[in-house]
Amino acid sequence: MASSRAGQKRKVVEVPRPEAEVDEEELENGELDGVLIDDGDSEDDSDEEVNDDDDEEEEDVGDEDEELDSDEIPSSEDEGEADVRQQLRDMKTTRAGTPSEKLVGSDTGKDISTISADTPVKALGAVVDVDDADKPNYRVDIDANGNPRYVYGEIDPSYDSDDSDAPPTANTIGDIPLSYYDAYPHIGYDINGRRIARPAKGEALDSLLDSIDLPEGWTGLTDPSTGKPLQLSKDELETLKKISRNEAPGDGYDPFPEMVYYFTGREEVMPLSAAPEPKRRFVPSSHEHKRVMKMVKAIKEGRIQPFREQTKEDREEEEAQEEFAQYDVWANEQARADHPMNVPAPKLPPPGYEESYHPPPEYLPDNNEREEWETQDEEDRERDFLPRDHAALRRVPGYEKFVKEKFERCLDLYLAPRVRRSKLNIDPESLLPKLPDPSELKPFPTTCAAVCRGHEGRVRSLAFDPEGRYVASGGDDGSVRLWEFTTGKQMWRVKLSASEAVNVVSWRPSRDAWILAACCGETVYFIVPQSELCAPEVEAASHAILDSGFGYAADNPGKTAAGVDKPTHSSWSRPNSAMQDKGIMLQLTLRSTPKTLSWHRRGDYFSTVSPATAATSTAVAIHTLSKHQSQYPFKRLKGLAQTVCFHPSKPLFFVATRQRVRIYDLQQQKMEKELLPGARWISDISLHPLGSNLLISSYDKRLLWHDLDLGTTPYKTLRYHSKAIRGVAFHPSLPLFADASDDGTLQVFHGKVVGDSLENATVVPLKVLRGHRVVKELGVLGVEWHPREAWCVSAGADGSLRLWT
Repeated sequence: MASSRAGQKRKVVEVPRPEAEVDEEELENGELDGVLIDDGDSEDDSDEEVNDDDDEEEEDVGDEDEELDSDEIPSSEDEGEADVRQQLRDMKTTRAGTPSEKLVGSDTGKDISTISADTPVKALGAVVDVDDADKPNYRVDIDANGNPRYVYGEIDPSYDSDDSDAPPTANTIGDIPLSYYDAYPHIGYDINGRRIARPAKGEALDSLLDSIDLPEGWTGLTDPSTGKPLQLSKDELETLKKISRNEAPGDGYDPFPEMVYYFTGREEVMPLSAAPEPKRRFVPSSHEHKRVMKMVKAIKEGRIQPFREQTKEDREEEEAQEEFAQYDVWANEQARADHPMNVPAPKLPPPGYEESYHPPPEYLPDNNEREEWETQDEEDRERDFLPRDHAALRRVPGYEKFVKEKFERCLDLYLAPRVRRSKLNIDPESLLPKLPDPSELKPFPTTCAAVCRGHEGRVRSLAFDPEGRYVASGGDDGSVRLWEFTTGKQMWRVKLSASEAVNVVSWRPSRDAWILAACCGETVYFIVPQSELCAPEVEAASHAILDSGFGYAADNPGKTAAGVDKPTHSSWSRPNSAMQDKGIMLQLTLRSTPKTLSWHRRGDYFSTVSPATAATSTAVAIHTLSKHQSQYPFKRLKGLAQTVCFHPSKPLFFVATRQRVRIYDLQQQKMEKELLPGARWISDISLHPLGSNLLISSYDKRLLWHDLDLGTTPYKTLRYHSKAIRGVAFHPSLPLFADASDDGTLQVFHGKVVGDSLENATVVPLKVLRGHRVVKELGVLGVEWHPREAWCVSAGADGSLRLWT
């Protein structure tokens, strides 16, 4: 029933409300709760609520006739009007006993019940007599509490006032959100206190939009104050269109406002720079003088015409040329009889080139050229034809390859597009970059000059002393040995452990002291060799440096804010007297085994890496030798740390994990860059003395060259080894670097690095050094360069050290 009536046109029929007395007991008992939701009998309710009320009324009354089917729509307007009147009669009969308070509301119902036909109501805008002008425009009623109530008539908006042009406010609820009216059939009140019905939504709104044309200015937006469609004027629509196109929204908008001077315009006495004025500011430029003289010469020669405004004669001449139409007289020439007015087209001479049917004699080939052209292959011929001479065009024979070319073209279109590509005759060696001859890049090590034997088992590490006189080595037998590398003679030896191997040996990088650091097990030993190898003053300075930390640690104990000693993961102590007699003056005990040790350039700081530690926060430690302090800069390190190194001139710290290399700024305490070498497992890193390039060796047989100024990916990838690469090292002063591999060989390269960024690094392979034996799939475990000479020393798994010169 509701669906059939939705499309009908309803006439507004005024039905007088039944008079009913106000039942005060209903007000007290609260029987009016939810009336505005359930009963929608007011005239301002929506059509959907009227249909719902009609359905409920038809269910309550059992004696009514059957409802109309959805297809039984009244055929005329009178039938629709009679249907509406019958529904109103049913509403009157079923709700005759319902008081007006329940239909409309408590106060409104009582006001309506007191209104009768005799109650005078006067409108403001009504035309009254002069005698009625002094009468009030309101009437006095009695409200529900018995108090007088003033009811004013409707306000005529056409009275003479200052705000007559102000737009009327449709909804007077103020700042109250419309969500408060979700449970009511209305959304607010107008200026006269009438309810504003909720606009149609859903299917009713769709059917309404389908039945009517869209009005001008319709946007599809909803006014938040009334809930109705928002109507915009042409100016507002044009403004929105300009804003969406990033155009000026209005005529008064200035897209280029004047600059606001944030600084003072007062001339200061002291200039920003006291440098003298340059000469170019008061001496004429010679370059500009040359350019001006060139332009003057061109103007004199007439190559540059100065600008001249057009005169009236010039404009008329230009317009005449535009209006004049030019025609081709002989575009469609036809044979005509001789006539004085007939001008025949001039006869052009035949084309004078080799493709002509009557070429000049110099284009015709002789017998030798003809035989040479016929003996050549079709692909090697310069042209596909030979020039021929014919007396007339009608004597030119047909093209002998016409059918063949058309057939091949049809095959190309039918089968597949085939392109004949000529083979490029390029020498592969010409594509390679031209590298210098290795003989021009000397000196570099080529032969084995000495062999040092004495370790039992593998030699894990080696290091040159700062002056380059001796080589220190450590191996699986737990001993540290000093060698005179030129003769291979052992100069000094100390046994650190019987069960643990010496993983790292490294000299302190300073010539004022002679201190050797050796990592054996979980302990780092600081050794001053007791022999005639060093001068007494150097030995005394070495003892003073090692002993200075005990006094600082006693005066500045590490405590927390609560006064409790800080928990330490390392401890500094003196060894026993027996070890001190051997030259071991200080030991640092860690909770895990350090695998690498790297010194800072000043010699006061060094860093250790313990990959096998349980916590990643204690894997990398930075120690201060003069204060006997240990710091762990990483609370949580991403990845398994492998090795570290310090920048030679900047406060940068390089940390290499299994697959990444991260660069940290120690002053700002942040990560500067992360390198992506692409290796599966990094074994060692070496930084160039200038600090601009980094070498990375990996266990997957690759040597990676990183230019820190170019990017995060490798600049060059070198694959010259058949097994894993264990170590890599730059020469301190010469453009050389070398790597050590498990295949028992060393590769020596020339690596030229320029200080500026205009030229890339040059890498040239020089020599492959062979001599170490492979023991249990392990070959060369380490390589070190001499501080000054082009010499290197390698440590092998066969228990020997070899000097290469």
